[in-house]
Amino acid sequence: MIYRIAVIQDKSIRYSPGKRQIENYCRKVTVIWVSFFIFNGNLSIWTIFSGSDILWSVYNGGISYLLMGILFAVEFMVRKKVQKTIPKAIPLTAVKKKSRNLSDVLCYEGAWNDNKYRTWADFLEGTAKLRAQIETVKSDKWLLYCDDYWFFLLAFTSLLQCKKEVLLSANTGASYIAEIRNTDTGTIPFLTDLEFSNDSKPENTFFISAMLENTADNIKGIERELPPINGDETSIIMFTSGSTGKPKAVKQRLIEFENDNLFILSKWGEEFPDRKLCSTVNQHHIYGLLFSILLPFTSGIPFRRQRILFPEEFEKLIDVKYMIISVPAFLKRAVEIEKSENLNLVSPWIFTSGGLLDFDTAQKTSRVFGFWPVEIYGSTETSGIAWRSSDKGSQWTVFDNARISCNKEGCLLIQSPYIKEPAGFETADLAEIIDEEHFILKGRLDSFVKIEEKRVSLLEMENRILESGLAADVCIIAMEERRQYLAAAVVFNDNGKEKFSCLEKQKINNFWKEYLLQYFDNTVIPKKWRYLETLPVNTQGKKNKEEIKSLFTSDGMSVIEKTDNSVILEFTILGTSPYFDGHFPEFQILPAVGQIDLIMKCASKHFGTGICLSHIKRIKFTGLIRPDAHLFIKIEKNDKLITFKIYSPEKNKTYSYGTIIISEVS
Repeated sequence: MIYRIAVIQDKSIRYSPGKRQIENYCRKVTVIWVSFFIFNGNLSIWTIFSGSDILWSVYNGGISYLLMGILFAVEFMVRKKVQKTIPKAIPLTAVKKKSRNLSDVLCYEGAWNDNKYRTWADFLEGTAKLRAQIETVKSDKWLLYCDDYWFFLLAFTSLLQCKKEVLLSANTGASYIAEIRNTDTGTIPFLTDLEFSNDSKPENTFFISAMLENTADNIKGIERELPPINGDETSIIMFTSGSTGKPKAVKQRLIEFENDNLFILSKWGEEFPDRKLCSTVNQHHIYGLLFSILLPFTSGIPFRRQRILFPEEFEKLIDVKYMIISVPAFLKRAVEIEKSENLNLVSPWIFTSGGLLDFDTAQKTSRVFGFWPVEIYGSTETSGIAWRSSDKGSQWTVFDNARISCNKEGCLLIQSPYIKEPAGFETADLAEIIDEEHFILKGRLDSFVKIEEKRVSLLEMENRILESGLAADVCIIAMEERRQYLAAAVVFNDNGKEKFSCLEKQKINNFWKEYLLQYFDNTVIPKKWRYLETLPVNTQGKKNKEEIKSLFTSDGMSVIEKTDNSVILEFTILGTSPYFDGHFPEFQILPAVGQIDLIMKCASKHFGTGICLSHIKRIKFTGLIRPDAHLFIKIEKNDKLITFKIYSPEKNKTYSYGTIIISEVS
């Protein structure tokens, strides 16, 4: 009852990282008061039968009230003392100058025991300096990108305090940045910690470090009250690839982010106070922003200033208990490094999101780190709505404030306080509803494609390849050129590397084709294959399907070496190449005309689009080039001559070489 009264008086207790500590304190207070009432009641009864009216009157009319007053006064003083030790949840919208002590640490560099800290005083002064600069720029919208978590927190907070709309983009490509910055009203200011040369510096760009250094020293943020942030009136634009692979803008408000964090704290808040936080996640996506920046700030636990880029960095984090914010792709890399036993952290806690964590990686994470990761399911549009730990099964447990169902296509339909539409948000995730609180994911609707009118699940095919015991990772891509077909990018595990180490690529391809024929029709078997050390991933740790797709276009050529007048290219001449069409159908080889055309296209691409063939001076063919052959081309340009060689260093073999006389047209 005392705890319930406390929660009614202070609703933030329910979401406080010290919730468990408060409950325990209230339980002790309850025991003390109940014990006192039992003692007081028994003593009062004794005074009744004592036979002395004076004793009865003095005790029940005075002493008992005095004892209650003393107990209340002592408990009140103890409570105030205990309150100072209980961590408080203070979201950005509730921040005031005295929300924390000036010496409280918010951020650290390197490892915790390196003693390089940023404090509450640094936060107050830093945001004051940035506000002074931001307010001099006449723009309601700002684009923000910072690799540095501390700079990001200062800039993000300052922009919201100045009532600016904040655009967050993890893509820093020059043309992409220019596209989202250019509006009808002009170029949106760009606030960043990126480094640019004088020639490449974008227009209207502001550098955080310079703004902090150049602001007058007489601006003392620690002496001024902070401008309030109205979470309902904030506008934060995030960019997500969604199910299409193309970026789209999603508008959010800070109030939804903070409600999400408070719910996380209500569920796992007791795990936060004794830990320091480090993250492998980009904070420009919703998962990274919530868990790497806002969650530690709200709960008052210090976060690492630099993002962890390599698993080996964990070897230095063995001084205290850490909470790790990561993604499945990073955990997979971490548990497979050569000396993973060195990642023996002190009682870590691991959150992961941004993709499904397969059971094998979760189990290895448990062995290496000593903890089964807690997976959070959600998206930019829905925020977090469910969780699971793989050691307890594959089903997801829905958060208390979310409701789930399936639409007519079997895709998950989500309703939660973070979703503005009353009807909820329809995902592309196929699901099986077990009950109101649990579901199992069955893949994505967009993972089903039709190849020559045959429906096939890309996820199922990926799982079949993983079940072979020879692959550590795989991605199946639907391609469409003259016809639609599938392509597969595979990363071998140790067993796969051993099995295929001495085989030609064509024989490896044939193995997989024979293997998949056990489960799929021949028409849907992948026609193109790539074997990689790792699959390309984006900053969220998700497979970068656009980059993977590019591996199968333009014959996948990559530049090995290039000078002003020479280039060496590596590529695989695929069996689906049009060069093989109509030439020797019973025994396919790359014809001479195809080789010459290939040379000229490469020369035009790397030495000038105006290069044309005049005539062939000499050419010699010394070997047959079969489909899916792994090849190198060396091309040299000398005035009007092109010399070339097509060869394979693996087989120590040259297939053709010669000299071509060219002409150049404007």
